[in-house]
Amino acid sequence: MKTFTSLLLTLVLAFLGPDSSCSYSPREDLRIIRELKRQEALNHAKIARDLVHRASWAALGSISTNKAVENYPMVNIVSIDDSDSNGNSTGLVHFLLTDLDFTGPDWQKDNKVTFMFTDEQTLRCKANGKDPMEPTCARAMLSGQVIKLDPNGTNYQPALNAFTKRHPAAVHWLAAHTFYLCALDIKNIYVLDFYGGPHQVSASDYYAVKL
Repeated sequence: MKTFTSLLLTLVLAFLGPDSSCSYSPREDLRIIRELKRQEALNHAKIARDLVHRASWAALGSISTNKAVENYPMVNIVSIDDSDSNGNSTGLVHFLLTDLDFTGPDWQKDNKVTFMFTDEQTLRCKANGKDPMEPTCARAMLSGQVIKLDPNGTNYQPALNAFTKRHPAAVHWLAAHTFYLCALDIKNIYVLDFYGGPHQVSASDYYAVKL
C-alpha cells in the first residue's frame, strides 16, 4: 500500500509539480499507470468472468434489420446466465431470443453481436461512490456470434435448467413466445477496469479463470 501511494503521488506531481522545466511525458505516464495496475493486481480476464457471472442481464448490440433503422446499431436488454447446474460460473453466456424481438432477426442476417457488462449492473459502483462512466467502474464487452442451441443436444437441458432457475419467468416465455436458447461464441473481449484504456482478453484466458 505504501508503494501504491508513492506511485500515485508521483503521477499527481507529474501533472501539478512546480518545476516548469519538467515536460509532460506520455511514456512516463503509461509506465506509472502500468505499475499502479500491477500493484492493484488487476486480472482483466478474471474481472470479465466476475462481471458476467454476477450479472442477470446485459445490453446486447446487433446490426439492425428493422426498416426504420436498418444497418444502424441496435441495443437490447437480454437476460443471461453462465451457471452450471450447481450455480458455478462456466463463463459461457446463455440467453433466450425470439424472432418477435429486435435481436432475433438481426443475428440471423448478420451474426455479429456485442454484450456489455458493467459493475453498475449490481450497483457496486454507486455503493463505492463511482460514476458508471468512470474507468474504475469496471466493464466488459464480449463480441462474438450467436449459437442457437440444439434442443436434442446433451448440454441443452442442463443449460436451460440453470437459466430458468435464475430466471423463473423464462418458463412462460418459452411456452408463449417461441423463445429459443442460445450461447455466445466469443471472438473478442475488451475490459476497461482502470485508467489507461481498455485491455484485450482472449477467450481462452477468459475461460481459464477459476472463480
